[in-house]
Amino acid sequence: MFSSKLAAVCLRYGSFSALAALSLLTSPLASAGTALTISGPPPTTATAGAAYSFQPTVSDPSGRTVTFKIYNRPSWASFSSSTGRLYGTPTAANVGAYHYVQIEGTDGITNSWLPAYTLTVSSSSSTSTGGGTTTGTKLVISGTPSATATVGAAYSFQPTTTVPSGQTATFKVYNKPSWASFSTSTGRLYGTPSAANVGTYRWVQIEALAGTSASWLPAYTLTVSGSTGTTSATGSATISWTPPTENTNGTALTNLAGYRIYYGTSQTNLSNVVNVTNPGLVTYVVSNLSTTTYYFAMTSINSSGTESARSAVVSHLVQ
Repeated sequence: MFSSKLAAVCLRYGSFSALAALSLLTSPLASAGTALTISGPPPTTATAGAAYSFQPTVSDPSGRTVTFKIYNRPSWASFSSSTGRLYGTPTAANVGAYHYVQIEGTDGITNSWLPAYTLTVSSSSSTSTGGGTTTGTKLVISGTPSATATVGAAYSFQPTTTVPSGQTATFKVYNKPSWASFSTSTGRLYGTPSAANVGTYRWVQIEALAGTSASWLPAYTLTVSGSTGTTSATGSATISWTPPTENTNGTALTNLAGYRIYYGTSQTNLSNVVNVTNPGLVTYVVSNLSTTTYYFAMTSINSSGTESARSAVVSHLVQ
């Protein structure tokens, strides 16, 4: 992949102005029909004691050698980096849900990946029911967690759980916010965020397990906003930039599709994302900001969905 040249980005708020040079990646310079693609619907269920196998379909007209990576590979499964095949035979000890499994292929120039999915292993005597497994008496976890939290205010969510007779449920949480605590015995997620925790926490998910059964709530996004007291989310900042016009190899950039603006209250956690889908725009107002210091960075996106590396980070105190 090549990188595109973006002359500068200027962050303005009132009399504030900060300038940072950007160098953004855009698309591979491949002609139409030559891009690498991997495809195929992987099975989302497996059974203890039965072989599981998924082999993605690969198309790469360029003829380059394709290698593969896997993210969040189940511990009981094997993976071939040369073919992309995921396979194995789970045991009763492996019953449960394996989240965000994803396979990526690369030929050294272009990349392609399948959507991440949840792979659920059930016991040989049970059948999958989407949110868990049944073994005669179903384990069920339910409840709707609040998707918002406020700085300085206690946040708490306690799921409701139905457990088969004679069994005890335990709980897991995935992508727990750093400011929150979690009880593995009750499934309660709780805590009080501070101003430093303002931002968006994605893919938070709670799972219940009992015996060989598992049940989980849908993953959700938990957003922490400023205090409703002296801090109000009424500030804004304007991002402006000069669009890229060429690739670093000197060729004209013709497939720019838009930008992404990343921002947050920590330079190392730009957890909020704005998708700018109009490549003709050169400014964007980020609004509803609380009184605190925000950090911003940008990327560019091409028509194939390829995203650049992030720009240098600029900061501004919203007052």
